[in-house]
Amino acid sequence: MDSSTKQYDVVIVGGGWAGSALAYKLASANKKVLVLEAGIAIDGLITNPDENQLVTGNRAEFMNDFFMAMAKTPESPYVQNYNAPRPSVLDIQPVPPFKLTQPPPPDQADLPHLPEPAPPPAPINCTDVKASIDNGYFIQRGPIPFGSTYERRGGGTSWHWLGTSLRMLPNDFKLKTLYNQAVDWPLTYEDLSDYYDQAEFEIGVSADVNEQTIHGITFSEGYVYPMAKIPPTILDNTIQAGVGSLTFDGSSLNVTGTPAGRNGVPNQLKDGSFYDNGRRQCQGNTNCTPICPIQAKYDATVTMGKALMTGNVDIIYQAVATNVLLDKNTPVNPEVVGIEYKTYETTGGPCTGTFIATGTKYIIAAHAIEAAKLLLMSNTQIPAGVANHSGQVGKNLMDHPMYLGWGLMPEPVYPFRGPLSTSGIEGPRDGAFRSTRASFRIEIGNEGWNWPGGAPYAQVIDMVSPMPPDGSGTPTAGIFGSALRKAIQSTFTRQFRIGFLIEQLPDDNCYIVPSKTCFDNLGVPRPEIYYQFDDYTMEGFKAAAAATDFIFNTMNVENNTGIPVGSGGAFVYQGVTYYPQGAGHVMGTHRMGFTRDDSVTDANMKSWEHDNLYIVGCGSMPTTATSNPTLTMMALAFKAADAILASF
Repeated sequence: MDSSTKQYDVVIVGGGWAGSALAYKLASANKKVLVLEAGIAIDGLITNPDENQLVTGNRAEFMNDFFMAMAKTPESPYVQNYNAPRPSVLDIQPVPPFKLTQPPPPDQADLPHLPEPAPPPAPINCTDVKASIDNGYFIQRGPIPFGSTYERRGGGTSWHWLGTSLRMLPNDFKLKTLYNQAVDWPLTYEDLSDYYDQAEFEIGVSADVNEQTIHGITFSEGYVYPMAKIPPTILDNTIQAGVGSLTFDGSSLNVTGTPAGRNGVPNQLKDGSFYDNGRRQCQGNTNCTPICPIQAKYDATVTMGKALMTGNVDIIYQAVATNVLLDKNTPVNPEVVGIEYKTYETTGGPCTGTFIATGTKYIIAAHAIEAAKLLLMSNTQIPAGVANHSGQVGKNLMDHPMYLGWGLMPEPVYPFRGPLSTSGIEGPRDGAFRSTRASFRIEIGNEGWNWPGGAPYAQVIDMVSPMPPDGSGTPTAGIFGSALRKAIQSTFTRQFRIGFLIEQLPDDNCYIVPSKTCFDNLGVPRPEIYYQFDDYTMEGFKAAAAATDFIFNTMNVENNTGIPVGSGGAFVYQGVTYYPQGAGHVMGTHRMGFTRDDSVTDANMKSWEHDNLYIVGCGSMPTTATSNPTLTMMALAFKAADAILASF
C-alpha cells in the first residue's frame, strides 16, 4: 500500500510493544493511524530464506523450528530477515577478560558532544551482506560485547519475552535525589500508577497485590490483578524454606511470586465480573522464552489485533523506515512532515519501492537501538540527527547485565517444569547501598542448567561420550543403560540456577551509532555499539557473587557456577573474572528528562525540538532500576497516548 496518498492523524514507526499499545489507544479515540512495521506479518513468514520463498506461517511452525533447533536461544524459532535484521545470541562470541580502561570511541566525528574518533579494533568485512549479518548484526566496538537481542517482526520482541511484569519501585524514579547517582526521572511512581493498572489489564498480569507491596509500591484502592498468581514451584518453596527468613547485606531474601504476563485463574474484579482476555490458561510449558505454544503468555499481536479491529488502523508490513523528514521552511525547531520508508517482498530480495508516510503527529516506537539509529540517520537537514539537540540520541545504552549462579540441591527440586520463572527475591532491589553499588533482583529459574550449561543436552552428551579431562583428543565411552538412567535421575532433578538482574547506570561511553561501512540488504546502516561497565555496575556483580555464595552455602548446595555456555564476554574487577549475560532489556538511547539540554524528550516522550514528534519505548527510560522493563514501557506508551490525544 502506498501511504503517500492517504493522510493520517498519527504515523507510528514500529508494530511491537509500544507501537501496538499506542495504535490501540489512539484508534479507540477515533484517530486514524498508520503503522510502519519493518518485519513480516505472522501470516507471512520466510521459512526458506535461501530461496526467498514467502509462505504462510503460524505459531505451530515457530514451535517446530524451535523443537528442531539445537540451541534453544531466544530467537531460535524465528528465521533471519536480511532486510530487517536482528541480532542473535549465537553471534555474541566469547572474548578474553578485559580490565576496565577508557579507550577512545569509534568514528562519530559528525555528532555533537562526542570525543574524537579512533580506528576500529579489527577490520570488518561487510562485503557479503548475508554472511556478515549471520556472523553478527551488531558491529561490536567496545570492550564488552552487547549481549542482548530483539526481534523485528509484527509483535516485536514480545515474541521472546519471559513474561515478567514487575512495577518499578517509587525510589527508582529518584536515584539522583536519594542516592546521588545518575539522574532522576521527570515523573514519579504516582504519575505512572494508573498507567500501570492499564498495562496490567491489557497484558493480563497474574499476581497477588498483597505480595507486591514491597519497597513502597502502592495500588489504587480495591485494586486486584486481572489474574490470580501463578503458584510457586517446588524450587521456589525450597529456597524460601532455606533462606527466606534471612538477610544479605541488609536486604531480605524472602521469596515472592513474580507478576507474569501469562494467564492464571481469572480474578473477580471490583464490579463483580471475572477478567477474561480470551487467551488460554498456562499449561506449564517451560519454553516461555522464546515462545508460548498456546499464547497463554501475552504478546503484542494481541493488542495490534484489537487496534486493527477498530477500523481506524492501517499497518504496512515489510516497510523499513529510513528517514524522518522535517519541514524545510522552518529552520528552527521544524516539525516532522513525513517518514520515508523502503519496502521489500522477500527477506533476501531487493527493495521494491521507496515511499513517504504523512500524518499530523509522528511516533517513533521502534526498538531502543533501531529508534536511535533512525533518528541519527535522519541527518540531511540537521547534521546531528533528528531530536538530537542534547547529543543524547543513541547514548546511555543500558541493559540488566546478569550474573548467573547454578548448582545442585541436596534433594530433588524437579526443574524443567512450569514457566521459566515463577518467583524471585526482591529485597535487594533497594537500600542505602545504592549510593555505592548497583541494586539487583534475583530471578529463580525453573529450567535447571539450561541457560548457563545447555542442559539437558550438554550433560547427557558428557555422560555418554565424555571428553578426556584435559579436553583434548576424541570423546571416550561413557555410561549407558541403568547407570545412565540413575545419573540422569540424580543430576537433573537437583539442578537449579538463579539470575541477578543488575542495575546499570546511564553512561555516555555506552552508545549506538549508524555504521558508515556496514549495511543490511536494503543498504540501511547497521548499528555500531560501544559498551562497557562502570564501577557501580561491577560492584553489583561483586555483591551478586557474594550473595550466591551465601545462599548456596546456607542451603548446602553443590556450587557449579563457572563460565556459562555462549558467554557474551568477560571482565576482571578487583582480580576476579565475571561473565555477564544479556537480559534482553535494552534501555536508554533516547531518554526523557527535565530540559532539552540533557535529554531527548519531555515526560510525555515528546521531542523537545519537534512539536509533533514523540519517541516512545524502553529507550525513553533514564535509568534501568531492576525490574524487567516491559510493563513500564507499556505504561509509558499509554501515558504518551493520552498526551498525544490532548494535543489535537
